[in-house]
Amino acid sequence: MKYLKIPMDRVAILIGHNGETKNEIEQRSGLKINIDSKLGEVVIDDHEIEDPLIVIKIENIVKAIGRGFSPQNAYRLFNDDSDFFIFDLYDYVGKKPSHIRRLKSRIIGREGKTKRVLEELTDSNISIYGHTISIISDINRINILKKSIDMLLTGSKHATVYRYVENQIRELRMEERYGF
Repeated sequence: MKYLKIPMDRVAILIGHNGETKNEIEQRSGLKINIDSKLGEVVIDDHEIEDPLIVIKIENIVKAIGRGFSPQNAYRLFNDDSDFFIFDLYDYVGKKPSHIRRLKSRIIGREGKTKRVLEELTDSNISIYGHTISIISDINRINILKKSIDMLLTGSKHATVYRYVENQIRELRMEERYGF
């Protein structure tokens, strides 16, 4: 059994309209999920499962939905080539609301530009929710995205971060194309 807790305002999204999201996760994974809609607690029943990796995938999907992703974006995590990561802004600036707001603003950018550019360059999804920034990306690009978000959170200029991401993606494409 795996026990998770998600924010109360995300429970309805995890369940879905008429239980659609919960049912889809159960069907695709073969696992039973129990959701306590009063407490935000989720129990994943992992008895009699052959593939232990599916339990980790479902755990990440539940966490992703709890951190603000739509179910459709969270379903990317069914793919073996996708991964999920959460930045806790408390680790960067403590719990002062004005500092948290400032860091979230750095990632969002003016009119959402920074978030949009990072998502497009890395073919990833970014969710900013509460005091966390979460990412879903393929395993080849997730480290580029993690480094770029860390650079922004630690004060690097946006232009520097964009240049870093563009160079890293260019190198990755060269490796994929030519094998070096």
